[in-house]
Amino acid sequence: MTDSRYLKRTILKEEMFSSFLNETRYLRIYLPPGYNELLSYPVVYCQDGEEFFNFGRIATTANRLILDEGIEPFIIVGVEVNVKVRTQEYAPFGSLFDKYTSAFAEEVIPFIEAKYPVRRSKDERILAGDSLGGSVSLHLALMYPDLFSKVISMSGAFYEESQEIYAQANDLTWLEIWMIVGLQERDFEADTGVYDFVDLNRKTRKLLEDRGAAVTYAEKDGKHQWGFWQNELPDALTHFLNKG
Repeated sequence: MTDSRYLKRTILKEEMFSSFLNETRYLRIYLPPGYNELLSYPVVYCQDGEEFFNFGRIATTANRLILDEGIEPFIIVGVEVNVKVRTQEYAPFGSLFDKYTSAFAEEVIPFIEAKYPVRRSKDERILAGDSLGGSVSLHLALMYPDLFSKVISMSGAFYEESQEIYAQANDLTWLEIWMIVGLQERDFEADTGVYDFVDLNRKTRKLLEDRGAAVTYAEKDGKHQWGFWQNELPDALTHFLNKG
């Protein structure tokens, strides 16, 4: 049975107009127990923001880590996405990829930093995503290395086009990435084809390690779904967030 303390969560909703995307983008903001705007907090930025909260139960997990595991309190920002254009925004071959990545780095980050006491060091901004959300998080880190250096990727959709971009990087010694993939993801049917996610993640791991990135990598029994990822979120968050 879930401890009731974990369910007492402060989650705010924000609306932000994006000039790049020419639309309003919705954000979900988790504030930790004991939140004090006079303090400063590490921050986790999640792709698929609604899913991270509803299916990943990231706010409940965060409360447990902070209240029971001694993790330093942190803020979570979930950037919501329209699933109809998700591939267009998240995949490097998508028609909205450039606009989305620009909006994320140049509009979402300043918007949050103007309203919430999040830390502004790239070492205390963590990007998190599942599937294409994992791959676009890594793209964002490579495109904006002054902003981001830490990535959580759960079953990253590291398609060939993404791997080609990663392969062009020379020095990734500044990058730290936590990766996991499910062993039952060898023939996942996505909207752009059928993919072996285990192979995609193994190849991407090697690409990153060959360029000096610090990679924490695991393969476990699991399918390409939130039932698998939800259970791995505590380890992912604990990996990057210091204990208080």
